[in-house]
Amino acid sequence: MKKLSLLLLPLFAIINACAQTNPMIDAFPKGTVLHGNIAYNNDDLPKHLLDIYLPANTKGQVPLVIFIHGGGWLTNDKYADMGYMKKTIAEIVSSGFALASIDYRFATQAVFPAQIQDCNKAISFLYDNADKYHFDRKKFAVMGFSAGGHLASLVGLAKNNNVDSFFMPGSGKSFNIKAVVDFYGPSELILFPRADDVNAAESKLIGATPLSRPDLAKAASPVTYVDKNDPPFLIIHGEKDDLVSTKQSQLLSSWLTVVNVPNELIIVKDAPHFGDMFDVDEIRVKVISFLKKHLK
Repeated sequence: MKKLSLLLLPLFAIINACAQTNPMIDAFPKGTVLHGNIAYNNDDLPKHLLDIYLPANTKGQVPLVIFIHGGGWLTNDKYADMGYMKKTIAEIVSSGFALASIDYRFATQAVFPAQIQDCNKAISFLYDNADKYHFDRKKFAVMGFSAGGHLASLVGLAKNNNVDSFFMPGSGKSFNIKAVVDFYGPSELILFPRADDVNAAESKLIGATPLSRPDLAKAASPVTYVDKNDPPFLIIHGEKDDLVSTKQSQLLSSWLTVVNVPNELIIVKDAPHFGDMFDVDEIRVKVISFLKKHLK
């Protein structure tokens, strides 16, 4: 019996390791199909991985929502933000959407535009492999949180500007974004109160303070790329956000309105920078309705 137990130990270890590889899978509906830790840049960088969550029994092509995590461009991973948005991500998949969550390099590894290059590369990979994973190439949306909201906005706004530096050499550019959901993402780096502080996250992102290098700050700011051909936006921000001012989202919404791009700004009463106040029924209904309107 002891010998048998020893033989079974490696099997138990393998099963346990597999269960721990994705800490969020249990938040999704039963039967959700996981394709985990896929390398999207043909290299071995841990930050060049993504996860795909497909609705159970997926047949044909389904719309895709690309999830971009926050963390001040300095921390977290592709599971971050999902923890307090469990009901929302579950409903996205149960509503017939696929969800792909991506990692990207931190500013401590490579300064901007490395982050947007990674996001665009990941989306290009998803587009190129749409048949394999049952995606509808014509129905891609991005959803981001904080720094991820900044990157999601950049993806959606800058795609039609054909900014070469936002793409890795040889990266495909065939995809289009049909909708953007921006949770409290910065839109204009120069608006940050610490725009002259070398230790601020936005300074680490561009490798200089926004005030000393307004050219770099402008290049990294989503509002720079707003034009009439941009996709519709749903922008959500906490009233009591002490990290990213509501003015950031108000400015983005105003610019979109000026050029007649459909958008809605929701200020969540008493909400902080992040947390489960953004996973309530009222917000979740708005998000799912927005995605269905523009992707179904």
